[in-house]
Amino acid sequence: MLRTALRWLLAALYLVAAWFHIAAPGPFLQIMPGWVPRPEQVVFWTGIAEAAGAFALLQSQGRLLRQAAGWGLAAYALCVWPANVNHMLLDLARVDGGLGLRYHVPRMMAQPVLIWLALWVSGVTDWPFRRK
Repeated sequence: MLRTALRWLLAALYLVAAWFHIAAPGPFLQIMPGWVPRPEQVVFWTGIAEAAGAFALLQSQGRLLRQAAGWGLAAYALCVWPANVNHMLLDLARVDGGLGLRYHVPRMMAQPVLIWLALWVSGVTDWPFRRK
């Protein structure tokens, strides 16, 4: 029951993020590391990837599709981590200190949790809640 509820919540969060990536890419473009080629296309396609992963995660009958979505969203969360690190460095370098460590440290710590959550809610792993 908890896994299903969190699966729906994670899918909803990814759908909202997808909408923002596609409809309002400006903030994402600002935090994109300079070494990423074609940042506008990257932001657009990350939104598409988020939406596809979210919809696949919501499939009730397609266990393999849900697990593929879990792997995909976990990989996605890992791949966008450099943009989050770049955002933290740019923001903390501002004269006013930006959003500060109270925002950025929990955000950095949440990334591995999002990776695990995508794997857990999709049924890729049962860790640490092993079934007997």
